Amino acid sequence: MTFRHYNLSTLFFFILSAIQLIRQIGSFRRAALLTPLFTSLEVVMGVLIPYVTSWIIDRGIMAGNLRNVFLYGLLMLVMAAFSLAFGIMAGRCSAKASTGFAYNLRQSMYANIQTFSFSNIDKFSTAGLITRMTTDVSSLQNAFQTILRASVRAPLNLVFSVLMCVFINFNMSLIFVVALVVLGTALWLIISRTVKLFSQVFLRYDDLNNCVQENVSAIRVVKSFVREDYENSKFRAAAEALYRLFVKTESLQAINHPLMMLVVYGCIISLSWFGAHYVVLGDLTTGQLTSLFTYVMTILSSLMMLSMTIVQITMSAASARRIAEVLDEKADIADPPGGGIMTVDDGSIDFSHVCFSYHKEATSKATFMALLQQSQLTDYAIKDITLHIDAGQTIGIIGGTGCGKSTLATLVSRLYDATEGVVSVGGHDVKDYNVEALRNNVAMVLQNNQLFSGSILDNLRWGKPDATEEECAEACRLACADEFIERMPDRYHTHIEQNGTNVSGGQRQRLCIARALLKHPKILVLDDSTSACDTATDAKIRHALTHELPGTTKLIIAQRILSVQHADKIIVMNGGRVLGFDTHDNLLKTNDIYKEIYQIQTQDGGDFDAPK
Repeated sequence: MTFRHYNLSTLFFFILSAIQLIRQIGSFRRAALLTPLFTSLEVVMGVLIPYVTSWIIDRGIMAGNLRNVFLYGLLMLVMAAFSLAFGIMAGRCSAKASTGFAYNLRQSMYANIQTFSFSNIDKFSTAGLITRMTTDVSSLQNAFQTILRASVRAPLNLVFSVLMCVFINFNMSLIFVVALVVLGTALWLIISRTVKLFSQVFLRYDDLNNCVQENVSAIRVVKSFVREDYENSKFRAAAEALYRLFVKTESLQAINHPLMMLVVYGCIISLSWFGAHYVVLGDLTTGQLTSLFTYVMTILSSLMMLSMTIVQITMSAASARRIAEVLDEKADIADPPGGGIMTVDDGSIDFSHVCFSYHKEATSKATFMALLQQSQLTDYAIKDITLHIDAGQTIGIIGGTGCGKSTLATLVSRLYDATEGVVSVGGHDVKDYNVEALRNNVAMVLQNNQLFSGSILDNLRWGKPDATEEECAEACRLACADEFIERMPDRYHTHIEQNGTNVSGGQRQRLCIARALLKHPKILVLDDSTSACDTATDAKIRHALTHELPGTTKLIIAQRILSVQHADKIIVMNGGRVLGFDTHDNLLKTNDIYKEIYQIQTQDGGDFDAPK
């Protein structure tokens, strides 16, 4: 792709994204409109000052008239004061508009992200969303401030200064035209190369950041395998690649200044040579020649500023597109028209020919049914599942890694929507419920549940914001979390670090279970949520849930049969399909997969931490 096509495409997408983002200025629109106005007035004052200087020289100093020197000098001071005032006001307005624009962008992005389903988040990735809300917004904020000031100031300075030169002496202004053509062509060639190099620089930044992030997050693994030298070599390679690109880019940009100075000196020499000629002939005054020297610097510096502005705006086009993508993303899962059903009658669950794929390509109904009959739904995590679960039952779900256990559970609370078929809760399709009402009645303790920085009470009250300390203590008793909380110095007011790093894995899981119990849900999903607990604690939790929450439907996803063998029924999954749904005793007799798992897990005396 040529630079021309690349640049036009980049500019087109930037303009398109800018149109989508412009509404985010919001209440800061007034400041955004005042900035170019004050900047224009500042430029006008600045451009007129050199012309008044020529009056001081011609009508004051050369004419020996001190009164004119004083009057025109006073006029210059007034104009300089106005220029300073307009500049200050422009700076304040641009700062308010650009930071306000960034503030609104982050607020709008964050609010929209909160509506995303899991599939929306999968589309961008968590790290990608964080980068867009930080680095990309900062890049766009700087570009917006540049647009408000530099992209107004540079062209106006350039145009007004050229017009003043033409007004003073048309023939002398041709020197500036030649200088503009020479410098403009050279700068364009430099920009065309640096823009492409900067695109490669950002890719190298991604590689470097990825290397750092991986190493820091997995530093324990690195050290346990003694791979520090290998990681150092990876980082060195990424840093050297970035270094080489930056040297090449900065070397090209470094040409700008000496090139500009060469043109400036050329203009000064030309102005001196031809200007002296015109002064001798009487076609140009000494004051006018002096003002032309000032204008040549203004014109060429404005051209330089304009070139750098174009580079910055072009570079920010990618950030504008990435931010616009998040703002324009529509949540896959939303409330039905009218708000949906607000009450969940009971915890009964029905799956009717449910299929699910994380990759939702458009497929006709006929094609889908043909693939289903031929068992060729290779990209589907769930394949044609039909089940009925009564309210209050305890259901175990077991199977190998990647068989669809967790995916099946997420469909119940509409964290994902089924690709085909119907999932019902309390006798109604989950798509007919108000999403908030449904999720308030389906509590999930996921495999990678998080704790947040704050006290234990703060974390527990995510399940019920107005819960009393007594209610929290009761939930912790059911989750067997009270055992370790009571031993802590500040008990329920103990501070939890981000991600719960100051508690063990088993303690973190029990706090997450207690948090879910505070919701008093109709359905409770435990997705391998006691994997970090010993078998004795696991048994206590299961016993408490069975006897204390008889009306709550419990879906227990586990790797250990010991955790689910006392369930009312057990679902055996493999390859996204249900291959068994019965009691523990019946599955041992009729289901080969379940029997094989049981034998493997119980041979040689079973789990080492089984209660004696």
